[in-house]
Amino acid sequence: MKNLSDKQLTFTIAIGSGQYTTERPYTMLRFAYTALLDGHKINIFLVEDGIWVGHKNQDPTTYDNVGQWLANVIEEGAKVLVCGVCMKARGMKEDELMEGCTPTTMHGFLEMCKEADKILFA
Repeated sequence: MKNLSDKQLTFTIAIGSGQYTTERPYTMLRFAYTALLDGHKINIFLVEDGIWVGHKNQDPTTYDNVGQWLANVIEEGAKVLVCGVCMKARGMKEDELMEGCTPTTMHGFLEMCKEADKILFA
C-alpha cells in the first residue's frame, strides 16, 4: 500500500489576514514552502487584507519578512493570485504587487479550489 506522503498533492491556500497583523500568513507561507520542498503543488490566493502579503518592498524590523517568504514560495513554483476587487477596495495598484503575483477575480480562486486536494484558509 502506498503512503499518502508518497502522493503529490495540490494545496490551495487562501490568506485573508494582513502580513503583520497575525502570524497566520507567516505560518501558511512556511507550510507552503515545506510542501513545495516535499514535491507538492501550491496555489495561493491573497484575499481581503491578505492582499498586503503580496505588496513589494516589505521591510519589517522586528518580524520575519513575510514578503521574503512569499518570494521564496514563488521561486519554488507556487502560483499566487490576488483578489482584484480587494485590491481596488484598498487602493492597491497592480504595480505595487511583488513579481509573481497576478490579480484575478473569484473565478481564479474557484479554479484553484477545483484542482486542489486540500484547501486551507488563514
